[in-house]
Amino acid sequence: MKTCCLQTFFLPQEQYPENNIAEQIRGALEEWDLEEDQQVCVTTDNASNMINALELYGRMHLQCFMHMLHMAIENAMKSDSMINSAISGCNKLVSYFSLSLSKRRALEQVQQRLNLPVHGLITECCTRWGTRVHMINRILEQEKALHEVLSEDKDTKYLILGHHDLNVLESVCKVLEPLLEFTDALSGEGYVCVSHIKPVLNLFHSTILAKEEGDTDITSSLKKKIWKFINDKYEDKVIQELLDVSSFLDPRYKTQYISDCDIPIVKARLVSEMKSMHSTECMRVEELSQPPTKKAKKSLASFFKRTTTSTSMTIDPTNAIESELSVYMQSSTIDTEENPLLWWRIQKNQLSPTEHHGKEILMRPSYQLSIRENIKYIREHCQ
Repeated sequence: MKTCCLQTFFLPQEQYPENNIAEQIRGALEEWDLEEDQQVCVTTDNASNMINALELYGRMHLQCFMHMLHMAIENAMKSDSMINSAISGCNKLVSYFSLSLSKRRALEQVQQRLNLPVHGLITECCTRWGTRVHMINRILEQEKALHEVLSEDKDTKYLILGHHDLNVLESVCKVLEPLLEFTDALSGEGYVCVSHIKPVLNLFHSTILAKEEGDTDITSSLKKKIWKFINDKYEDKVIQELLDVSSFLDPRYKTQYISDCDIPIVKARLVSEMKSMHSTECMRVEELSQPPTKKAKKSLASFFKRTTTSTSMTIDPTNAIESELSVYMQSSTIDTEENPLLWWRIQKNQLSPTEHHGKEILMRPSYQLSIRENIKYIREHCQ
């Protein structure tokens, strides 16, 4: 899948109020001659001005999953004083070695003598929680070498991390390392959409952030806080409906992550939306119909064709759509590594209205690659 940037606009700092952002989005749609009511969803970061602007704009808003995960981790760690103290000690330790060439050389010599990897310490970037994991892992890896170097000088002994701090760091790593592996896999994907969110939430709840035997109090508390923050962000009924419909139309998942009581609601919504799309398409075909061409000489076969057409029964769109949904549900799910858009393209002739709607839903992104508008009828640019 390819991502298209329709427009980039500059907003001076003094013009960042929410109403100006909303007006700029409307202006972009008008400039591209795109109908506002055909915009289905907007994905942004979690900045308050963007959230407020889209509330004024009156369109469905989906928060970037990666930004949300970052905020969940940051909030969970900041609320624990023991974690804050241990992280602060790590930052002081890294800062000291980064400013002292002699200590770095001494560290290398000790690493070689202790047969440890000759690795330098890693500096944390406050806007990238993954760097914090790397910093902690490196300190835990070099703990013996760091202790020996720092204990040689009485002025640097205060930088030595105690057993309590080391235990805290190990507990933190046990939570964050699986999340880091997950985000690396997610960011490396060439195709990620909103239909992944329900399966990911299930994965977090049942595996990555699930309580395990042997978890320390810090580990359990951190998992609980991260999960609560993320789960609360998706409690809104409108967002839940979007996630259910998206998951339903993904041939990799279908109803696997939808509760039994919500499946009829999802089907009813799809039937209603596809009927509306069918009516709109019929109106467009009538408007764009070609003028009558010159009457051609009839062939013998044309008489039979006319007879068949005149005696054929009119198909009820509702029955046709429900029949297609039934066929879709009876088809086998595809492998999670396969591309659902390609599957829908192959099924185009058999599931035409459902295919159209399925691709529209699946093209809604789950995380923000750049500030962009997701317009319903530009799918040909996204394939």
